[in-house]
Amino acid sequence: MSTASNAPDNPPAPDRIRASIPNALTVGRLFLAAGFIAVLSIYRVDGDQPWLLPLSAGLFIVAAVTDALDGFLARRWNAISPFGRVMDPLADKILVLGAFILMAGPGFHSLNDGQITGVAPWMVVVILAREMLATSIRGVVESTGQPMPAVWSGKIKMILQAICVPAVLILIWLAGAEGGSWSRQVIRGLVWATVLITIISGWRYLITTIRFAIPQSAEPSPTEDA
Repeated sequence: MSTASNAPDNPPAPDRIRASIPNALTVGRLFLAAGFIAVLSIYRVDGDQPWLLPLSAGLFIVAAVTDALDGFLARRWNAISPFGRVMDPLADKILVLGAFILMAGPGFHSLNDGQITGVAPWMVVVILAREMLATSIRGVVESTGQPMPAVWSGKIKMILQAICVPAVLILIWLAGAEGGSWSRQVIRGLVWATVLITIISGWRYLITTIRFAIPQSAEPSPTEDA
């Protein structure tokens, strides 16, 4: 019978197949993100191809599922690699930023109702600035050998983004380009909630980073003058 004392301190290295699966999922998400952006770029609110909306929403959902799956498998199988650490967040940013840029673009602008997605250009700037800040600070902190844990608001932000994008696209598809008051309110609520948690997570990320990156000043010794 094995005991805790006989358990290895570190999990065993994965075999070649298991080590390659998380990276393969990441590469697959890059292709899914490219397909999502290509499909959504074709959509026009005044066009005759509304089926592009559920198709793009489906691509986004599959890509989001692979994001959760590759991280889970990499941790479970001890298959975290330098490739995954670089390409995984890159694939996420291409997918999410591409979605919000397109939803703030001319394809979703109606002469009667304005931007039917509820996404304004300044919101895209906020989301992009937050991602750039997080990436830059994480790189600086981890280069010193210190860990950079994710804050809870950052996890909520990821979940909201994964819900917001496909939900907005599906609501526009179901309600039509003009939509009803209920669909507009739901869309605006989702978008604003996502933007607000993005701002909160960026601020908390900055505060957490300062605490990790800046050493606490030493207290004066009793022999020093007050």
